[in-house]
Amino acid sequence: MEFPNVGVIGAGTIGTEVAQCLAQAGHRVVLVDVETGILDRARSAIGENLRYASLFDAGVREASHAGILSRIDCTTDYGLLADIDLVVDNSTESRPIKEEVFTRLDRICPPDRILAANTSAISITRLAGATRRPDRVIGVHFMNPVFRKPVVEVVKGWHTSDATVEAVQGFLGGLGKRGVVTNDMPGFVSNRVLMLAINEAISVVHDRVATPADVDEIFVKCLAHEMGPLATADLIGLDTVLRTLDVLNESYGDGRFRACPLLRQMVDAGLRGRKSGKGFFDYSGQQGLRWT
Repeated sequence: MEFPNVGVIGAGTIGTEVAQCLAQAGHRVVLVDVETGILDRARSAIGENLRYASLFDAGVREASHAGILSRIDCTTDYGLLADIDLVVDNSTESRPIKEEVFTRLDRICPPDRILAANTSAISITRLAGATRRPDRVIGVHFMNPVFRKPVVEVVKGWHTSDATVEAVQGFLGGLGKRGVVTNDMPGFVSNRVLMLAINEAISVVHDRVATPADVDEIFVKCLAHEMGPLATADLIGLDTVLRTLDVLNESYGDGRFRACPLLRQMVDAGLRGRKSGKGFFDYSGQQGLRWT
């Protein structure tokens, strides 16, 4: 199957990056969000990313920027998804919100279209239950920064067909990415493991065992991680980390994923990481995230 026209729900950090990657690969993209202001910021961010990428990537020439941007239609109208070949949902990491989105998409999109959920922890089987096409619902967990990650976590729900998995693998291949298929349990592989590490690293800071800088230095310089757990949390967004932990805590119910009080307090204080300018580290001198 080919997917010349792709819908992207949610113009946050990940949704914006997914839309850009799709447009660069030649897809026509309909980017949907609830507010025109969010969509305007997304288009501006894509233009800035392209200008920055052209400094480092010969394949992203400044002359092609207008062509890439012209392939992205920004809208608040879900009705424009009626002729889309595949939809990638990047809405807020909230089960009620995503279930509402999937019910809405199921009404709008033809029954043979694939609906893909970019979620950190929410059950794909549960989301599929909000539709009349559970065999065509699948998880595609793009990770931040989308441009630099060669692998996507592909999550097969209870009813997801092999044909859907195969089609999505081909779709990802066209983006220069490989899908690693996992079965459907909350958190899948990446966040079931990663969120435990991040939450415990936050607890280490909360218990005054070490500073955020020292925690991350041990992971980077002693364990050869590319980025420490607290810088990773800032990159993901501390609000997103908190929502993901809450979903996992509700799903498993054994206390493993109970969010550290420090994390909840920081989110309440508006410290969300890179996107707010400050989290465990200070990013106020940066103009925003740029990835090549």
